[in-house]
Amino acid sequence: MSRHTQLAFGAIAVAAAILTASSGAVAQAPALTVPLRLTTWAVSMSNVATGKNAVIDINITRWSTPAERQTLITAFTEKGQDGLLRALQKSKATGRVRIPGLVGPDPQGWRLGWDLRYATVQPGDDGGHRLFIATDRPISFAEAREQPRTMDYPFTLIEIRLDKNGKGEGKAAVATKISINKKKNTLELENYSTEPVRLQEVKVDK
Repeated sequence: MSRHTQLAFGAIAVAAAILTASSGAVAQAPALTVPLRLTTWAVSMSNVATGKNAVIDINITRWSTPAERQTLITAFTEKGQDGLLRALQKSKATGRVRIPGLVGPDPQGWRLGWDLRYATVQPGDDGGHRLFIATDRPISFAEAREQPRTMDYPFTLIEIRLDKNGKGEGKAAVATKISINKKKNTLELENYSTEPVRLQEVKVDK
């Protein structure tokens, strides 16, 4: 099975929510108010750091606007992944994600966290919500200096499904490449790892 297929369906949903222009629900006023703080138990199921787990804090301070989303679509369609990355990095922060209890060396600054660059919410099932979050991946000085293959996977994509009580689950593709298959006219994603990070016991902190 190829990594395109192995990549979490959640990551595909996030990319589609950002980069396809037909979804009217994205432009509607969100039902969840901000600031919004979520906590989740993240478990790596991939071939990279298999079995690693940690509590992650996700703080959303605002929702991305339809105009910001259109800017990302235009950047991607005109200049591909590199254009999308630059546009995303220029976007006003929509929140922050961090791993406060991380033990040991932290070259990428995960304890302090990094900015989220895109966040939207859509109605979910049974009165719940679906959250779509995207940002550029934190890169250490060593990775930037050595330029390994991971540099080709610059995006982090997160999808979270909450029920009406503010509890749920999700998936995170931590290192992802995004491209267009011009022959098939389809959006393609490739993940550096074979499986996503599972977000378990997601809940809204009030």
